Amino acid sequence: MGDFRAIVIEQETEGSRILAHTAEARQLTDAFLMPGDVTVAVEFSDVNYKDGLAIAGRPGVARVSPLIPGIDLVGVVESSEDPRWRPGDRVVLNGDGIGESHHGGLAERARVRGDALVRVPDTLLNEQAAAIGTAGFTAMLAVLALERNGVDPEQVHASGSSVLVTGAAGGVGSVAVSLLAKLGYPVTASTGRVEELGGYLTDLGATSIIDRAELSDPGRPLQTQRWAGSIDSVGSTTLANVLAQTSYGGTVAACGLAQGADLPTTVMPFILRGVTLTGINSVEAPPALRETAWRRIATDLDEEALAAMTRFIPLSEAIPAAADILAGRLHGRTVVDVRA
Repeated sequence: MGDFRAIVIEQETEGSRILAHTAEARQLTDAFLMPGDVTVAVEFSDVNYKDGLAIAGRPGVARVSPLIPGIDLVGVVESSEDPRWRPGDRVVLNGDGIGESHHGGLAERARVRGDALVRVPDTLLNEQAAAIGTAGFTAMLAVLALERNGVDPEQVHASGSSVLVTGAAGGVGSVAVSLLAKLGYPVTASTGRVEELGGYLTDLGATSIIDRAELSDPGRPLQTQRWAGSIDSVGSTTLANVLAQTSYGGTVAACGLAQGADLPTTVMPFILRGVTLTGINSVEAPPALRETAWRRIATDLDEEALAAMTRFIPLSEAIPAAADILAGRLHGRTVVDVRA
């Protein structure tokens, strides 16, 4: 116990408007921490798109001020009032409001709810769990949704179709491509940087690459059937086109809104092709689903692929990394070693 380092953001707001914003590294004491029944010595966090928004002072993420950002943390329990957790337990936390309404993982210490913690699987190192993070957790939830709705790899192969991943070079997309490939699905990856990142995505297991421009402009309500299923982190017109191109009985798992929160589509894909659109909410996933997803990640995610998509930075570089992720200069996963 004692002093610890953290990234802290502060905002002055008027209604929904942000009038002033700062983000800086600080030395803090335990008095700064919020209530919780488990105190964690944090080892790793990461930089997600949502973290980039919060650190940059974009509206809609940080709901309290001051706030330690970071929607993920991995570390070791220091103390616990929750009988399920003991000092020395390795734990991971994704979402549950940290980095939004509760202090998050971009710090050397965190105090959180024991209900939200998941034990790091024995087969994973703490740095691997951090590399997976909310992005990988979300990708796994999306894969589970496809499986529940009958998107089977053998049937996808037999139909000559594939599963589409949009925003494929991002954190969610990179892990989704790798997971789907490991499970035997043919995977089409959509990216805006085909020449730059095509090789990267092929190495992760993508069987084909398309330019995101094919999906980003408005199209007809129903289009040629191309995809047996999709994992979409883009939203807006892209998601509308994905739905219009999904084959009969296919499923689209929507988990992001990089292009926008609107959905300019019609009911036609749903009532004429029986397409299912399912939403993925990693923040409020119940404990049983969290545990299932992490068990599956531990067995279904290729370790070499995870290493290939991951880079490590110290806590001091988290703020510039947030600007980079918003500008599209990052791909894959960026892990923050908060102790470095």
